[in-house]
Amino acid sequence: MWLAALLLAGANAPAMIVIDEADTVREEPPPHGAIGMSTAYRISDSIPAPRSFEFRKRALHVGAAIGVHPIDHDEIYYVLSGTGVVHSDGTEKELKAGMAAWLYSGARVGIRQTGTEPLVLIIAYPNKAGK
Repeated sequence: MWLAALLLAGANAPAMIVIDEADTVREEPPPHGAIGMSTAYRISDSIPAPRSFEFRKRALHVGAAIGVHPIDHDEIYYVLSGTGVVHSDGTEKELKAGMAAWLYSGARVGIRQTGTEPLVLIIAYPNKAGK
């Protein structure tokens, strides 16, 4: 019975959606404080509702930051290039390319660019609202 329900539920979903990040790019201040400027790749916005998680790429320009803010879900910041400092509940750690910060639900988190090159991140988190 559960297998039939599972197959039926998936019957309306497409096999996949392929997204070119170039179709999602825009220049904007980073969220949670508008500190500096960033290049945002709002990749998961291309997925029709409902979707279960968000997947974004963001390049924080020199001096920019995603301001400290509370989260009600786990969230991952993965660094593609550049350097930065991630903040979680008063603790700060330096990050560089190839490093990830797993941030826990209930924390107050943020990240700021350091160095001379943009900090390029992948940011992923669940979408509880199913938007």
